[in-house]
Amino acid sequence: MSRKLQPITLWGGVDGPNPPKVAMLLNELDLPWTPKYIPFTELKTPTYEAINPNGRLPSIEDPNTDMTIWESGAILEYLIAEYDKEHKLSFPAGTKEYYQAKQWLIFQVSGQGPYYGQIFYFQHYFPEKIPGVIGRFVTEARRVSAVLDKHLATREYLVGDKCTYADIAWIPWQYQLGHMVDGAFNPAEEFPNVQAWIERMKARPHVTKVLDEAARRREERSAAMKAKAA
Repeated sequence: MSRKLQPITLWGGVDGPNPPKVAMLLNELDLPWTPKYIPFTELKTPTYEAINPNGRLPSIEDPNTDMTIWESGAILEYLIAEYDKEHKLSFPAGTKEYYQAKQWLIFQVSGQGPYYGQIFYFQHYFPEKIPGVIGRFVTEARRVSAVLDKHLATREYLVGDKCTYADIAWIPWQYQLGHMVDGAFNPAEEFPNVQAWIERMKARPHVTKVLDEAARRREERSAAMKAKAA
């Protein structure tokens, strides 16, 4: 980058499944950024809703362009358009790969994220186990993973011959799927091509750094909750 950039604020930091994809992309693009953590109980307050009226994470504030953006998919597209002029993690506009990357991003935010999120909620947070509901979302997670596995059978990354923002969009949720389904099936065994792709993604230092930090923060929150309940 020729100009000196001010740090971009990332609301949510590496917490949850969606902020990490933004953190990974910021790191991969070598952009300065600052995490801003907020308790989940404060997401629906007027202060945060002034930034994100949907009251969800992540959101970013970019002082370099005076832009505030929310929804993780929109944030990824913004960062790519604004800061990946050399197409390190994307493709030139109008090319076949340009549209294919968008296709996989939209599949992630409309298919993978919603189904996997509902599995996690009903498996780990809902006060009672409802087998029919859990089964419905587990079936969809399997279907989505099967689509991914078949696609990755003949390639190393989702689009073209390199890691792109589309891969980064998919990795946080897919990486945690085994924990989310809580024994309903074994994603690593059932979808070996996806597992090989996960290992390739984990070999990227910027990806692993975020995954490790996210895991550390989850463990800290879990320990704090257990201590509070004791």
